[in-house]
Amino acid sequence: MSETTGASYASAGVDIEAGDRAVELMKEWVKKTRRPEVLGGLGGFAGLFDASALKRFDRPLLASATDGVGTKVDLARQLGVYDTIGHDLVAMVMDDIVVCGAEPLFMTDYICVGKVHPERVAAIVKGIAEGCVLAGCALVGGETAEHPGLLGPDDFDVAGAGTGVVEADALLGPDRIRTGDAVIAMASSGLHSNGYSLVRHVVFDRAGMRLDQQVEEFGRTLGEELLEPTKIYSLDCLALTRTAEVHAFSHITGGGLAANLARVIPDGLHATVDRTTWTPAPVFDLVGRAGQVERLELEKTLNMGVGMMAIVPEDSVDVALTTLADRGVDAWVAGTITDRGTHTTGAALSGDYAR
Repeated sequence: MSETTGASYASAGVDIEAGDRAVELMKEWVKKTRRPEVLGGLGGFAGLFDASALKRFDRPLLASATDGVGTKVDLARQLGVYDTIGHDLVAMVMDDIVVCGAEPLFMTDYICVGKVHPERVAAIVKGIAEGCVLAGCALVGGETAEHPGLLGPDDFDVAGAGTGVVEADALLGPDRIRTGDAVIAMASSGLHSNGYSLVRHVVFDRAGMRLDQQVEEFGRTLGEELLEPTKIYSLDCLALTRTAEVHAFSHITGGGLAANLARVIPDGLHATVDRTTWTPAPVFDLVGRAGQVERLELEKTLNMGVGMMAIVPEDSVDVALTTLADRGVDAWVAGTITDRGTHTTGAALSGDYAR
């Protein structure tokens, strides 16, 4: 009579020991994000944040957001570079939260893998932790899920959720915007984390390019350019609210510049952004040329060189630009707010990009 072996979680493809090892490896990075309000350590069932810290607010409003980084994770997988994708995740979450003027407080992450490679998971968390430091928030917990059979051994995806707080009287948004306000653009670090399905189709399927291919316009390889982390503007935006009067921010993500700016423009007003005030980075031109992508399609898919916008009254422009310059943020006046008149949308672009 033959002897049979019973099924186990490990035989089904889930390695609990590897998951435990990943947690041990990531602990040192999570510690670097700690804020004084955080209680306990990594490994509990829930992250704890001392809400008594909010007593300093008269009427605290909690702001929350959740996001991922899309198909950019596949490029990280192909290149075997895992410690930058976390910057993208934090930026996508926390730069949404800061738009209303909220201070980022804490974040949690979710990493889904086909097979747990402890060092790889720890590298992803390292990037998330570094991003949290740049955003001024704590990483209070997360989850690593192993999905054998659904994902290949090297496949993974990441998502995150964050919470911030803003004083009710300091809430930013459409209600504050007035005719004559200036629109200040803040430069992006590149493609950020939007439009990669289009970008991958263009550079690989249509142009036949390779990730290790040196691109003269970039001064580095295609892969290095495409993996450039999303800029995290959270602390820069908060600094701006302390030195200048700010009416609204707009995070330029999926949908492009005009569509995202329109989200914060109130009925009756219109934002016009002048393309001649900046030159998009070479990567945007490459995508357009290689894929014969029409300009309007590029502009509704990619950020075209602007990652965040601030709307401020005219008399706050100088101090706003000085504040951003002092923090190393490339920024400029890109447009104005006017009465809507005959315009049918809340925001539009004019002119041709500077060369």
